[in-house]
Amino acid sequence: MNLKSFLLDYGEKVPGYDVTVVNEREARASAGILFMLGMIVIFVGIGYNHIIVARVYLAFLFIDFTIRIITPTYSPSLLMGKFVVQNQEPEYVGGLQKRFAWTLGWLISLPMLYWFVLHWDITFYKVLICILCLTLMFLESAFSICVGCWIFKVISKEDPQHCPGGACELKIKEPIQRFNPIQKVIALLAVLGLTLGIYLFLAKTESKTFFGEFLHEMVLTKAQLQKEEDQKMDQAFDNEDF
Repeated sequence: MNLKSFLLDYGEKVPGYDVTVVNEREARASAGILFMLGMIVIFVGIGYNHIIVARVYLAFLFIDFTIRIITPTYSPSLLMGKFVVQNQEPEYVGGLQKRFAWTLGWLISLPMLYWFVLHWDITFYKVLICILCLTLMFLESAFSICVGCWIFKVISKEDPQHCPGGACELKIKEPIQRFNPIQKVIALLAVLGLTLGIYLFLAKTESKTFFGEFLHEMVLTKAQLQKEEDQKMDQAFDNEDF
């Protein structure tokens, strides 16, 4: 295999497709598995204060992405996804843009390997990188939205072929895909309700972790933070008087 073939012929050659492809169903299943494991790691890490689970998971994530950007054939998570969806009809997407997206995933996992596996040094902003990674996995597994594929389309001179969900091909929406006025109102109210609920939770709930405290401070204005501080001082003063 020459260098050109290694760079451009990523995936499998399937009759009827003029480019090498990968099975999007396997990719989505893999993203779902990694997302589920990541959420388990977060809950176990917070609930039991065991950092070893985070280190093992992030090391696995780095190794998995390293393998899959070389070849998707032997990626552990893709093989697990393949097992889960082996009885489903394949959905083929262009391999080149998926490799680009997974390369971005590898680049995200690289600093996490250093920060949390080799040197445990957790900060709020470093945790945000982990949340970004989980968010990208969730978007792919739940909605078949490949952010890396979209970035590839933006920066490449030629439009990619065979994107997940046919997103690269221009087409008219089917009637079932369109919103009527009532549906628009319901969807808007749902989004506003969720946003308000998250804000009220972060603003009104007392945090018990440094991460939660940071989020609490992020959603409040300086005046609100000062008011909270004054209330705490007043309460402390009243307790001293008592």
